[in-house]
Amino acid sequence: MNDLLQATLQLGEQTLWIGAVVFLRVGAAMALMPAFGEQTVPVRVRLALSIAFTLVVAPSISPSFQVPASAALIGIGFFAEVVIGLALGFAIRFFVLALQTAGSIAAQSTSLSQIFGSAGEPAPAMGHLLLYAGLALAVMGGLHIRLTQYLILSYDVLPFGQLPDAQQLTKWGITGIRRTFALAFTLSAPFVIASLIYNFALGVINRAMPQLMVTFVGAPAITAGGMLLLIAASPILLSAWFDALSGFLIDPFEAR
Repeated sequence: MNDLLQATLQLGEQTLWIGAVVFLRVGAAMALMPAFGEQTVPVRVRLALSIAFTLVVAPSISPSFQVPASAALIGIGFFAEVVIGLALGFAIRFFVLALQTAGSIAAQSTSLSQIFGSAGEPAPAMGHLLLYAGLALAVMGGLHIRLTQYLILSYDVLPFGQLPDAQQLTKWGITGIRRTFALAFTLSAPFVIASLIYNFALGVINRAMPQLMVTFVGAPAITAGGMLLLIAASPILLSAWFDALSGFLIDPFEAR
């Protein structure tokens, strides 16, 4: 009976230990994850989501998990888990920033940047629309499952107790930033091209008829054109964004 009780206590202690370690990485990552880590989500809900993801991730790594032998290694491991979790969260957060940047570029190109949203940080309404539409599309596309796989896979590349290599982590971050701006400019390209054509046409009309107030004539046209272009192009842009996010989650550490 004593042996059974001791084995049960050891199993419970090991389970709590693994859960605490996994929670450090998952909690740090969830603070930056799209949809689940947004500022509009209450803190208690985010905490509950972190615990839920921990309960899913922890059993997947428990067979290969080993407790460090010394207190110093345990402290380093705890610090490393937080750093790794933040890095994992930032890597996914870059795709949210790509949507926000694309919305800002599109709004500036179509003279709609003066319209601000009310939720979160001030941003053009076009950026808010693209952001929340993209997050809704990602959640409907199984974002929670992909993030779970992403967190489980991270333990194969970045195991517990080892600080990530600073050079490799920097390279991974720079690759993410480059991907973010490339994706943002790609998504906003239709609006930039439309703005270029509009300004070129406006310049030609102004040279042909200097007495005409082309600004007052063209302002409603670019505003209406920008809104119509947003309606027509949004499904294609969001589909391209979701494909880029899905491609990253399939092999997130290829550029590490």
